[in-house]
Formats: sequence, C-alpha cells, structure tokens
Amino acid sequence: MSRFSSLEFNDDFESDFESQQVTKDELFYSNEARAAFEETQFEKSLRYYAKVLEFNPNNVAAWAGQVKALIELGEFPEAKLWAEKALEKFPDDSELLAAKAVALGRMGDLKAALAFSDASIEERGGTPYIWLARGDVLLARKEKRADYCFEKAFMLASGDWVVRWCASRIRSFYEHFSIALKFAQDALNLNPGSSAAWLQAGHCQLALGLSGLAENSFTQAKQLNPDCREARLALDSLSHNGWFSRMRSSLRQFFHRS
Repeated sequence: MSRFSSLEFNDDFESDFESQQVTKDELFYSNEARAAFEETQFEKSLRYYAKVLEFNPNNVAAWAGQVKALIELGEFPEAKLWAEKALEKFPDDSELLAAKAVALGRMGDLKAALAFSDASIEERGGTPYIWLARGDVLLARKEKRADYCFEKAFMLASGDWVVRWCASRIRSFYEHFSIALKFAQDALNLNPGSSAAWLQAGHCQLALGLSGLAENSFTQAKQLNPDCREARLALDSLSHNGWFSRMRSSLRQFFHRS
C-alpha cells in the first residue's frame, strides 16, 4: 500500500492527545512533527506533518518534512514522488529541491541528483539542510568535496545538535562510521539529553566493534526515552550476543581441558 494514502489518514493517532487539554492547530502539529523526527519516530512525524497540511496545504516546511522523514525511513522512491508532488506547488523551494536530490542520489540517479542539488543552492543556499543534502549527494558520487558541505552546514548552525545528528545519520548510511561517531558525539556535546543522539552514537560504536561503549550509549538512550523501542532491541541483542559469546568461551575451555 502506498504511503500517499496512509499519510492522509486523519484519526489513527489522535488518541495520543485525547486526555490533553491542548489546542491542536497547525503550530501544535508542526511542533509535534519536528519533535517526533528528532526522536527518530519518523512514521509518527509523517502523520503529524500530514495533519499540518490539513490546516494549511501551503505550509512548505511540512511538505519538506514529509520528504525528509521518508528518506530517513529508507523509502527513497516514495520520497522522490512526494518531493515531485510538493514541487508542483512550490517549484523553486530550495529545501524541496535538496530533498529530492538526496532521494535521487540514494536511488543511484547521480546525474539528476547533482542537478537538483545545484538548483537548490542556486535558489537559496543559505540553510544547513541544503548543505547536508549536498554532502549526501556528493557522498553518493564518492566525491571528497562532501567534507566541505558538512563543514558549511555546521558553520550555518553552530549550536544546533540536530544538524550534527542528521550529518551523523548521513555518514552512517554511507558506512563512514568513524566520522559518523564524531558527529554524534558533537551532537551530544550540544545536547547530552538527546535520546536520539545517544542512540546514533550507539549504532556507530557497535558498527566499529565498540560493544561496551555501544551498550552504555543504548542504556543512556533508553533511560532518557523509556519508550525507545530501538534502544531496547539493541540492548536485548547485545545481551543475547554476550550470552552466546560466554557460552562459546566456556565450551572452548571445556574441550581444551578434555
């Protein structure tokens, strides 16, 4: 089933706020969408952005937010289609152009990806996301110039942990785990209370074989967000693998003695 239909469901997650005395307007859902994204709840972020667009179909940030969430979910063809749908309404929006460039790059259409990235910079190259997206496209093309793009994004958002966290996720996608870990640690320096940043650091550490550090990071993520299923699953996996490692060690010792 296409996400184009599922994004338009109206009431499937309204129970989240039934007991709260809040004004559920465009601003409310915009804030919830952004918060969900920053907690790695990308499916929920999609739903909230859909609610924003019910209030205001011309909220371009919500359109771009949906495309970014789809990219994080690995739904690159859907992200491309959704970006094209949005660009019909806002053909010159730089972040939509940049997001489409990322989707194209991750799908392997490197020539088109670069063209859309160029267009995003020509329109208005002054936002951190445009430069993160540029770095993403250049990494897909295996170009060393990507480093400059991340530095540019950080310069434009010197105190923003989210930009470092997003950069870490991009580097992780391309399996540059050492650099991704540094970016995750930079995000934690700016916001040590971010469950998502601890989670990201844990994934990088695990990929680098630093299982002890990863366990600590996942534990921190779970403590900060007890509902974080991803942290719980990671800890369960580490515990399970640790038990098997201990069993293998015991068996080796047994047979060696025998």
